[in-house]
Amino acid sequence: MKHKVQNIEHTSTTTGFTAPHYAAAQAGQHILDTGGTAIEAMVAAAASIAVVYPHMNGLGGDGFWIISEPGKAPVGIDASGCAANLATSEFYQDLSAIPSRGGKAALTMAGAVSGWQKALEISQQWQPNKPLNELLSTAIGQAEWGLEVTQSLTDASFKTFDELHDSPPFDQFLIKGKALKKGKIVKLPKLAKTLSQLAEKGLDDFYRGGIGKNLAADLTAAGSPLREKDFADYQAKIVKPLSIDISAGKLYNLGAPTQGVASLLILALFDKVKHLASGEHEYPHLLVECTKQAFLIRNQFVTDESRLERPLEDMLDDSIVDALAAKISADKALDWPNKAKLGDTVWMGACDSSGRMVSYIQSLYWEFGSGVVSDSTGIVWNNRGTSFSLDADSNQYLQPGLKPFHTLNPAFAELNDGRRISYGTMGGEGQPQTQGAIFSRHVFQNMPMDEAIESPRWLLGRTWGDQSHNLKIEADIDNQILESLQAKGHDIAVVPPNNEMMGHAGMIVRKPDGQVSAATDPRSDGKAFPY
Repeated sequence: MKHKVQNIEHTSTTTGFTAPHYAAAQAGQHILDTGGTAIEAMVAAAASIAVVYPHMNGLGGDGFWIISEPGKAPVGIDASGCAANLATSEFYQDLSAIPSRGGKAALTMAGAVSGWQKALEISQQWQPNKPLNELLSTAIGQAEWGLEVTQSLTDASFKTFDELHDSPPFDQFLIKGKALKKGKIVKLPKLAKTLSQLAEKGLDDFYRGGIGKNLAADLTAAGSPLREKDFADYQAKIVKPLSIDISAGKLYNLGAPTQGVASLLILALFDKVKHLASGEHEYPHLLVECTKQAFLIRNQFVTDESRLERPLEDMLDDSIVDALAAKISADKALDWPNKAKLGDTVWMGACDSSGRMVSYIQSLYWEFGSGVVSDSTGIVWNNRGTSFSLDADSNQYLQPGLKPFHTLNPAFAELNDGRRISYGTMGGEGQPQTQGAIFSRHVFQNMPMDEAIESPRWLLGRTWGDQSHNLKIEADIDNQILESLQAKGHDIAVVPPNNEMMGHAGMIVRKPDGQVSAATDPRSDGKAFPY
């Protein structure tokens, strides 16, 4: 069942939560309603959505956080994993590229759970944390009692069935050996047991305890280069977000290895060129052209932090932004294609009663990640390592201990009028584009949040397995916009409306008076609170 966007504001409302699955949103909002912090609510929702949206994210994936406390600069958490110590070019010497599925695709550590732990350390500084068994209880119950299969999960199951169904541990995502059908109930008892063990022994057990030992053994057996030492050595880390000032306020996102710099550049460029439009119907053209310039910068520079040619902050300097803006034509589309990045992800946002806000993103990368399921824990492992290259001349060349490029990037904004906005989406290559669309509509065009998110969107490039690099546009977009794009030379493909290809966007806004409103995407199975 698709749940309609919720965006009803109440002056008494001081908390909010949004997620692309209604059960995860409810888990997060329950923690807020019982006095928990935005971070605690996000951990509860992150565990829940790992159960109910298992094709997109999970404990075997990565996460990135932006955490904002009123009156203080936002902080980030990089909870992405690095390549195993054994993940060398020699390990893949008989291959021309890293496989997308199987043990050799499962080559990077999963950072999500360490990110939960690191975030809870910050939460503990605000107020005493709730017990882990309270934060994880909803997810444990969902895994034990069973989850209702959504259309999104059905689509992923049928899409990956031929590729993944032969692996015995993957049986937990099948019903009697067949792909999942919408409305059926799937139970994940092994994952329930794992979550219960984390609640009892602490999140560190994932890396330096019994769960870590079991995961290392299962991954080794599956042909992965990950070993127990890789688990023991891993820690998520606190990072300083990238930021840029635009006319409306200050925007925040994360640096390497994410594409956050591209998300910031799109909006900074649009801010400088939006006056070139003869009307708002020409805004999509300008946003697409800003996307192209931002992606060219992203592809040239973003890599593991240790490999950066220059700090990504340099790319946000006024002189660079002005030079890129000068390349944008109001009348003609820049020739494309450009290599696209895939990705299946969840973004969620939270605001607690003290005005502390979280923008969080969690992912396995492709649907069901590497397809490797740990038989002892029920955890699906990511395939983020496929973003590495085996070409020694590439800035994504595989080396142990380095991080691959990430499409993941959580967004946050502090506006000049006092509003604070947590926003984001899933969608790989589409993430920066959707962020640009929903932010510009809400902030520059003054659309209500629900309208800004629900309105027809576009996607430049290849995603969700599509091989074309054209500009995909939902069929119900305003005809004036479509005609304007065609006249300017865009290579357009019309796709059905309300299309999951366009991502699962969400947004939470807190006004200076403490009033909170939230919205989620009708393209997802999500819900937003308040409602």
